[in-house]
Amino acid sequence: MIGKQLSDAEFKKFSDLIYQQVGIFMKMEKKELLNARLGKRLRACQLDSFQEYFDFIARPDQQKLEFVLFLDSVSTNFTSFFREVSHFEYLKANVLPELVAKKSGNRDFVFWSSASSSGEEPYTLAMFLNEFGGQNVGFRYKIMATDISTRVLAMAANGVYPIEQTTKVPHDILTKYFQKGLGNSAGKVKVKDDIRRQVTFQRFNLMDEFPWHGEMDVIFCRNVMIYFDRQTQEKLIGKFYNCLNKGGYLFIGHSESIASLKHDFVQVEATTYKKI
Repeated sequence: MIGKQLSDAEFKKFSDLIYQQVGIFMKMEKKELLNARLGKRLRACQLDSFQEYFDFIARPDQQKLEFVLFLDSVSTNFTSFFREVSHFEYLKANVLPELVAKKSGNRDFVFWSSASSSGEEPYTLAMFLNEFGGQNVGFRYKIMATDISTRVLAMAANGVYPIEQTTKVPHDILTKYFQKGLGNSAGKVKVKDDIRRQVTFQRFNLMDEFPWHGEMDVIFCRNVMIYFDRQTQEKLIGKFYNCLNKGGYLFIGHSESIASLKHDFVQVEATTYKKI
């Protein structure tokens, strides 16, 4: 395997499979990256060629566990606490008061972090919602956090992070919602249990059909659609629209736009959309 390189034809086979399964469009300039990541899976499976590995994961009776690990290896996961914090500020100042004002019945509000990665986004969301709930008696919420990668979901559920990943967290929030590691855990922090209990992590592929219809109040899908082509983006936006309650909100990444896509959302901020 030393020095083994993906051919252009092999790259196309894998990139087509990735696109079919998770909607990520890989350009040819990603060939070296894919070569390095797949090389690790070949060694783990003790296979001698990329073609053998492709046959192994792509056959009808594919090895389900290895296919999940394959997708883990090619997914990109970058996030941080309080990333694009203006979204959370808008949520607190505008969205949450609006949701509370129009609430009917005795139900929990439902928030979905649809590409949660290693958990920083849904935990940040939980902290904001907990702060809001402290000032609004009876405010109850659930956070569903999903990702395609089982590896980052395991990290998220554990809730342990290097302390340097909390540099954007305000000091009062840091002391209130994190535990500082001691001894062997020095240099790390852990999200406190009362916040971790507010978030349910599960594996979900955004390319699959959504089992929810009109159930969500707020969806975060940030810095994900940049990896999809127009057709996939448009289909995904439609599915988000359908699973939101009337008056629900969608937040996308600051580097993203759906302005050129066909959709039924009304834009209320630069990267914030509402189902009217």
